[in-house]
Amino acid sequence: MFKHTIPALFPLITPSLTWKVDTTDKVLYLTFDDGPHPTITPQVLTLLSNFQAKATFFCVGDNVAKYPETFNQVIQQGHAVGNHTYNHLKGWSASVDEYVANTQQAHDLIGSKLFRPPYGRIAPGQIKALKNDYQIVMWSILTRDYDKHIDVAKTAERLCKLITPGDIIVFHDSEKAAPQLFPMLERVLQYFSNQGYQFDKL
Repeated sequence: MFKHTIPALFPLITPSLTWKVDTTDKVLYLTFDDGPHPTITPQVLTLLSNFQAKATFFCVGDNVAKYPETFNQVIQQGHAVGNHTYNHLKGWSASVDEYVANTQQAHDLIGSKLFRPPYGRIAPGQIKALKNDYQIVMWSILTRDYDKHIDVAKTAERLCKLITPGDIIVFHDSEKAAPQLFPMLERVLQYFSNQGYQFDKL
């Protein structure tokens, strides 16, 4: 079984990044990376609506340019949006200037001060260049919905045991993740709704 939680050391060595929301209230923060997608994102929105859940969508700028109606639908339904670079750029293989320019290109379309680095890979110089303009949001729970080899039912049950108040949870509204995403997301929404949790946006 792959690890779904982050090592405790990570937040300690990168205190300027947001890994989790500090709260004891029964609230969780669902996030969705890599969209918007013209068919999958609307299905996610419908499922969230069924549970009166709000979420945060970290959008790739190029997808926003391709599917502006879907992007607007996310906002119109009361969810938050964030920047996920313009081309899903991997920070470790890009210069600081290239990374900042790509992020700005996405910002011109998305207009959010929330930013999540694709793959969670961001170099110290890139953090320094962006942290004054963006809240850099990582995660405390990785669902691994992008992995077609996981046992979806077992993974969903494991997530329900691992998740705690204030967790920032990563899903992906993408074609690759969709077969795993929907059953896992529905299970998480149902389980924690039954436990009296709310789902809020960042």
